[in-house]
Amino acid sequence: MGPKKVAAGGGLGLLLMVGLIFLSGGDLGDVLRFVVQNQANVQNQPAPLNPQQQAEQDEQAVFVSKVLALTEDVWSDLFAEYGRPYQPPQLELFRGTTQTACGHGAAAMGPFYCPADSMVYIDLSFYDQLRDELNSPGDFAQAYVIAHEVGHHVQNLLGYSDLVQRARMQSSEEKANQMSVRLELQADYLAGVWAHHAQQQFQVLEQGDVEEGLNAARQIGDDMLQKKSRGVVVPEQFTHGTSAQRVRWFREGLRSGDPSKATLDEFFEMSYSSL
Repeated sequence: MGPKKVAAGGGLGLLLMVGLIFLSGGDLGDVLRFVVQNQANVQNQPAPLNPQQQAEQDEQAVFVSKVLALTEDVWSDLFAEYGRPYQPPQLELFRGTTQTACGHGAAAMGPFYCPADSMVYIDLSFYDQLRDELNSPGDFAQAYVIAHEVGHHVQNLLGYSDLVQRARMQSSEEKANQMSVRLELQADYLAGVWAHHAQQQFQVLEQGDVEEGLNAARQIGDDMLQKKSRGVVVPEQFTHGTSAQRVRWFREGLRSGDPSKATLDEFFEMSYSSL
């Protein structure tokens, strides 16, 4: 058996403190050790929800499930065009912490995808952080995050995740980070591809939705998060891409709707600065 696959995506709460270790690139074990060492507020047993909070969480859970079902519809059709079946990811909603095939997952990491068990993990309290801490309210901002994680699942099915993981293990930290950025931007592009086809098939977009998605992509850029957490920007430590890069590739996927343009070859052939 090879090395344990690391989770992709995630880290939008804690990453405000550590300068983005997910939305992928960082090992779950590394993140958890950081949480423990710095006594971050990660609880094994979160406080019980009051009735209003429980009702809001139940509503969010229904929304997440509906968006995930829409991603399955779209990607099943796109995979069928290339003559192969689509195997949808599973979803786990959790509070506090959870155990995954990639290691221990914590709510402070934000949503993440584990390629070892093909599961998307979401602590629903993240959406409060998305709205309150990252200034990204709205249903489509939430849908973008889910579509990004499903993008990582598509990468896993197509073999890109393994290719990048092997290459990262043989590279310097800076080079490995650059490869993580390319993988993340590809997932943003795939999220845009999903939105393109979801609109064509199901007319899911309302006025302002695209702006919500673009704003979410902008708010979780490495440069934006590093400014919030450190006050300075360190490009050598980027693992997900700048705000401008994330917006660009989500917008490009939304415009083209062409998954064939999302090959890693194309992303890797471009110079790093041109991403």
